Amino acid sequence: MTQTINVLQFICPTGFYGAERWVLALAKHLDPAKVRCDLAVTMEPGQESLELVNEYQKLALPCHIVNMKSKFDLSAVSKMAELIKEKDIHIVHTHGYKSDIIGMLAARKAGIPCVVTPHGFENAKDIKLRTFIWLGCQAMKYATKVVPLSQQLMRDCKRMGVKEQKTLYIQNGVDLSEVEATAIPERLNPDEKRIGFVGQMISRKNIFDILDIFERLHNKHPNTRLILLGDGDARADLETYSRTLSSHDHIEFLGFRDDRLSLLKSFDLFVMTSTLEGIPRCLMEATAASIPVAAYDIAGIDQLIEHQKTGLLAPLGEKVKLQGYWETLLFNQDYATELAANAKEFVYQHYSANRMATEYAELFEELVMEAQ
Repeated sequence: MTQTINVLQFICPTGFYGAERWVLALAKHLDPAKVRCDLAVTMEPGQESLELVNEYQKLALPCHIVNMKSKFDLSAVSKMAELIKEKDIHIVHTHGYKSDIIGMLAARKAGIPCVVTPHGFENAKDIKLRTFIWLGCQAMKYATKVVPLSQQLMRDCKRMGVKEQKTLYIQNGVDLSEVEATAIPERLNPDEKRIGFVGQMISRKNIFDILDIFERLHNKHPNTRLILLGDGDARADLETYSRTLSSHDHIEFLGFRDDRLSLLKSFDLFVMTSTLEGIPRCLMEATAASIPVAAYDIAGIDQLIEHQKTGLLAPLGEKVKLQGYWETLLFNQDYATELAANAKEFVYQHYSANRMATEYAELFEELVMEAQ
């Protein structure tokens, strides 16, 4: 095609985590001569300024704010439809339950294709959130194309009733240049073993298991520290629980940090105990930073980590076994270094952001040609 394709990336940000960073990476690597990539985000009353918008504007790409009167304001559909027509948008590309619902309805109202990229499904306990997630999953069925980030998410989408001909698998990619450019920081206590996690503090991340494992590990190895980066609905309960542990003084909740990558590079071990994942960006960044990984063996994580080759994986819920893997990687330096090097090589070979952007550009072109 000689015509530039105008794509509107639409997300309702919850912070600056995996999905938000993924949107930024895709926009950064799309060829601007072929695809103009605008960003639309929702803004609710009292919501703080969005880091994603700040970073997106650094790419000199258009950003649009869709103001909402409440957490779910259906007038946003009309606002999005007007924006689509005003900016001559050809495709809406959505990320997340709320954006899937609003974006799909707005795209249909404007008469243009809608692409949905699921980044992961929440196994929430709250009935209101579960209902909202169900509505988001129903919206996917009416999208023009559903493009999950992992094979497991592909299977999940089909199980939810998305027709096979509507799905397309484009393997996840991530911009790791920022990791490479970040210097390894000096450590005040170089002999202390630092265990770290980066990500949203939500139920499916299962961070209580990290706290339980660290409690037992620290009682056995006092010269250890747990660093938790990120924020979310579960943070307050996690901090309350951590204060009941004898290891509390060696656990740090640092929230969202601009120096996240520098702190990541200070870790001796990166850990995850999620019960549900897409393909975690934080895990890709950890491997790119040459940090050894120990996690639960679940779909999504197993796309990046192969047990005893690129990291160590314990069956879901087996905290004692995972604790043993933490100890192995913390105190067998040669083995940890070997696994970390293998993981870094694997991620760079298979998860290029340039490759991912090229495949999305091909999809966008195909959809625009079909719509003509």
